Amino acid sequence: MTPQERILQLRKQLHEHNHNYYVLSAPTISDFKFDALLRELQELEDAHPEMFDPSSPTQRVGSDIAKGFKQVAHKYPMLSLGNTYSKSEVADFYERVKRALNEEFEICCELKFDGSSISLTYRDGKLVQAVTRGDGEKGDDVTANVKTIRSVPLVLKGSGWPAEFEIRGEILMPWKVFEELNAERERAGEPLFANPRNAASGTLKLMDPAEVAKRKLDAYLYFMLGEELPATGHYENLEAAREWGFKISDTTRKCRTLDEVFAFIDHFDTARKELPVATDGIVLKVNSLRQQKNLGYTAKSPRWAIAYKFQAERALTRLNEVTYQVGRTGVVTPVANLDAVLLSGTIVKRASLHNADIIEKFDLHIGDMVYVEKGGEIIPKITGVDTDARLLLGNKVKFITKCPVCGTPLVRNEGEAAHYCPNERGCAPQMRARIEHFVSREAMNIETIGPETVEMLFNYGLIKDITDLYRLQEEDFLLLPRLGAKSVDNLLAAVKQSCNVPFERVLFALGIRHVGATVAKRLVRAFGNIDAIMNASVSDLMAVDDIGERIAASVNGFFATPHNREIVEKLRAAGLKFEIEEEVLQGRTDILAGKSIVISGVFTHHSRDEYKDMIERNGGKSVGSVSKATSFILAGDNMGPSKLEKANKLNIRLVTEDEFLQMLAGTGE
Repeated sequence: MTPQERILQLRKQLHEHNHNYYVLSAPTISDFKFDALLRELQELEDAHPEMFDPSSPTQRVGSDIAKGFKQVAHKYPMLSLGNTYSKSEVADFYERVKRALNEEFEICCELKFDGSSISLTYRDGKLVQAVTRGDGEKGDDVTANVKTIRSVPLVLKGSGWPAEFEIRGEILMPWKVFEELNAERERAGEPLFANPRNAASGTLKLMDPAEVAKRKLDAYLYFMLGEELPATGHYENLEAAREWGFKISDTTRKCRTLDEVFAFIDHFDTARKELPVATDGIVLKVNSLRQQKNLGYTAKSPRWAIAYKFQAERALTRLNEVTYQVGRTGVVTPVANLDAVLLSGTIVKRASLHNADIIEKFDLHIGDMVYVEKGGEIIPKITGVDTDARLLLGNKVKFITKCPVCGTPLVRNEGEAAHYCPNERGCAPQMRARIEHFVSREAMNIETIGPETVEMLFNYGLIKDITDLYRLQEEDFLLLPRLGAKSVDNLLAAVKQSCNVPFERVLFALGIRHVGATVAKRLVRAFGNIDAIMNASVSDLMAVDDIGERIAASVNGFFATPHNREIVEKLRAAGLKFEIEEEVLQGRTDILAGKSIVISGVFTHHSRDEYKDMIERNGGKSVGSVSKATSFILAGDNMGPSKLEKANKLNIRLVTEDEFLQMLAGTGE
């Protein structure tokens, strides 16, 4: 046997042994024997560099060469899931799907693993790229790090996989590894990780793959995407992926009734505590890919899937002090400072009290024994007081009347629970937070400027608002600590590069209250440029799909302030984009101008979301309910009976899928 033949033989053997050990948990050789085979392969590859293969088992140990992560756009957006916290909400989801499909369907139930989301791309049976979720539209390329995870196949087993496909899942740190790692860090005097999720996420972002390899991460895969998938069902595709060598949870079940779904939830509410990895809920997905396509998506999540979160753990601890934080929009939030307590794998010392009404509701006193939950929130919250434990109480907690930072009297708008500091231009936390929001990944994505850099630039008087970022010069940084010449060059280059960010993200970056990324996109598509938005009346703004009175009043009020208009003009002068890009405008028509269209039923050629986009790009408005103002209904198969009945009653025309496409092509009525 030639060295080249032996290399190929060893690679095949080691891939198989690796799968047996890390995926099936059924090793067929000893660790000593595995290491000996791996060492032999490494020596042969070193002697024959022409045989290098990035998919070789030897590549799992990682290189010690540090490289920055590059941003990669997702071919398919990685959306988040809507959360539910009760069986009644699960039943509501089930009924919504039932009404929308108007046909039989199955639900695939899966455990919701608590780790770091990842998307893996395979081409010709080999792993070619691993990308983090990022902002959902693009993420970090962490391929070198993911290759060190033994449960992720570098080369697929068997046959029948598509020429190219994506499979998504969760990178996890098992409880046992987490505990060992924290014990090691404690001995070394290093800070401990709060929970396995944070440890897994932090490990995945290390610049040293060799160090990542030592952390023994694991991976469960749960969703496949591509043009030529092996089956028409989600569950069936996962079973195929299992055959190809992927680690698919054997807890996944396909359910045909709501009772079966509830039985799955009840079982794992307890059984999950015996699992080797952290879970925080259950994911429910409509199994049929065709039905998924027809159900479509909202702006943030699929309509065919939902996450059920397990009931929150609760802990009892002592309230020592209440402090106050000022946010970007001036909202003042009370924070409870507590005796440290372990809650859902995390050491908790602080919890949100939300607003003055919550403090009054619990009649809080310093020294109270309070119940703390995490629930669906990242920040724990106080949910009750053990009044029986009240003995030697301190002072009653009273909400402050002045800003804790600038001393400005707080205001509370009618109908709102929050107190605000109105000193937008003179309250340091608000000023800094607006800059932090502006440079964030979802907004202008100026990666070289994080919260610490913002605070340093602010404290040294180099920036007071977002426009100052575009006036920074190299000489401004001469007296600043911790910033070398290379860092300054990178910072200034990133600021300059941000001028290429599209208008919709610039509008979001301005930090208008109630204007998130989705609302910003709708406003940009409706008005086209910043001048039209600035001069729009409340009624003009409310005419945009999904823009209600509260959002419209906020946008109108923001641009009614001269200072905010000055900000826009300074940013425009700096070269930022304040009008919709030409390529976005291409293909837009007014064929459907002035028409309100309801979409209902199951379609063959496009999904509901694609039809909604077509309507908007051709000047129409997609609305959810049938009324006298409805121009016509784009009607697919199995149209909802209530909408059909109302359409007949109001004599509203039904347009088939083919008729609608002919209409857009200019060949139909």
